Order: sequence, then C-alpha cells, then structure tokens
Amino acid sequence: MNDKALAIRIRSLELKRTQALVARDIALAATLHADDYHLVTPAGQTFTKAAYLLAIETGDLVYTRWEAGEMTVRVSPAMAIVRYQVTLAFPSGLTVHCWHTDSYELRDSQWLAVWSQATAIKS
Repeated sequence: MNDKALAIRIRSLELKRTQALVARDIALAATLHADDYHLVTPAGQTFTKAAYLLAIETGDLVYTRWEAGEMTVRVSPAMAIVRYQVTLAFPSGLTVHCWHTDSYELRDSQWLAVWSQATAIKS
C-alpha cells in the first residue's frame, strides 16, 4: 500500500474508531484499540484501554458528538500518526475544542490505535 492509500486508510479507521466511541459500540471499539492503548485527555486525565472502554460502557464517559476537522496523517510501514482539531460534546452541555493526535501501529496485519493525546484549544 502506498503512503497516500495508507493515509486514507488511517483517516477511515480514525473516523470508525471515534464513531464507535460516540455510539458506545464497545465490541467494535475494542477491536480498534491495542491492548496497551493509552489516552491523555484535555484535562490531563489518563486512561488505559480497559478503563476507557469501561467508562464509556458504564456511561461514566459519554460523547454526544465527536466532530473531526481535516486530518493530517504521517505514515511509515508500521506506524501512522493522525492529527486534527475536534469538537467534543458531552451530555452536560459541555463542549470542548481540542487538538487530537493519535498514533496507530500495524500489529498482526491490523492497524490499531495505541496512543491518543487531546489538548484543549483555548478560545
């Protein structure tokens, strides 16, 4: 797969992954995150894959919207980085604008999200 095709694939996976989180489709989300996945939120909180998916499954963390902007993707044969601005909305009415950066790794022929970092954009 050439770099352009791989970048398109990673964008598609990122949209699929985030849509699964909003839909609270834990089964699908679990297949798109590496077992050693780690998230750092805009507030500086950290989550492992298990803790993140559990928080979404139990309703402790609910996204009502994940609106991604244009994605920039850097690729290599076994790793990809995607960065974009996103608007996140929550049931409380809170809306957060942030930069989102995700690293993907090719593991056993499958691209998986490994790290996510979100940084709030101050208005």
